[in-house]
Amino acid sequence: MPYAQLPERTVLAVTGDDADHFLQTLVTADLDKLGAAEMRPSALLTPQGKILFDFLIGRIDGGYRLDCALTAAVGLTKRLGLYRLRSKVMIEPEATPVFALWGEASAARTGSFVDRRFPDGNVARLYGDAPAGIDEADPDDYHALRVRSGVAEAETDYPGADVFPHDVLLDQNGGVSFKKGCFVGQEVVSRMQHRGTARRRLMLLSGERHLTPGATIEAGGKTVGTVLATTGADGFGFVRIDRLADTLAKGETLSSDGVPLTATIPPWAGFALPEPAQAASGTEA
Repeated sequence: MPYAQLPERTVLAVTGDDADHFLQTLVTADLDKLGAAEMRPSALLTPQGKILFDFLIGRIDGGYRLDCALTAAVGLTKRLGLYRLRSKVMIEPEATPVFALWGEASAARTGSFVDRRFPDGNVARLYGDAPAGIDEADPDDYHALRVRSGVAEAETDYPGADVFPHDVLLDQNGGVSFKKGCFVGQEVVSRMQHRGTARRRLMLLSGERHLTPGATIEAGGKTVGTVLATTGADGFGFVRIDRLADTLAKGETLSSDGVPLTATIPPWAGFALPEPAQAASGTEA
């Protein structure tokens, strides 16, 4: 069970009498279903339904912990402050080190919080002091685990403001609730869900050799996606699933920078490729 400190991550504490109502009406996750020893994916969206900030959210005494990208912390604090108005809420950055633990006993470690983005429950978060008695790993080892699992993070892997929650599979991992009621951007993402109009999806990539982040994914001379993050010959990227379905039906080969590759749906995700006939007539949301 190794661990790694994640210097690119930081913590905000949202506390106060109104913290529950304040966040429940803003963020995409359903906080009523949030357990005591877990961190769940969530996001704050634009009114147009695109991701401004993504983060992990968990319970602490008197409120919630938001585990976000270090480079996004100031912006997220300011954005939440705009919605505070007269609510009895405090939004405070904390100089708390963030650690990832992984392995079979990680979630059972005292003080750890299971990371619900990983479906097997064998990845956890720890905040504060480094865990004693276990081996420290390089942060790149955790990055490789995250990439091979298809777990994307804003700022690190993709820019916000042009990405819908469906694009990064927040609809698949519990990061978006379609039952809890209103939150910022809810109308748009709910319409995408009920109409089934999501066409760009995060998919796992496997190349015959090294893949390059930012490179386009092509088939039959047409662009079908973009590589987002890699670890050697593995990675994940955004793929237009309607175009991919058409590509596979034609027997064409996917490639990126001349490297043949395959694209697969993460095993924990429940979406499927459209039928080729549907792909030909589908429109992007």
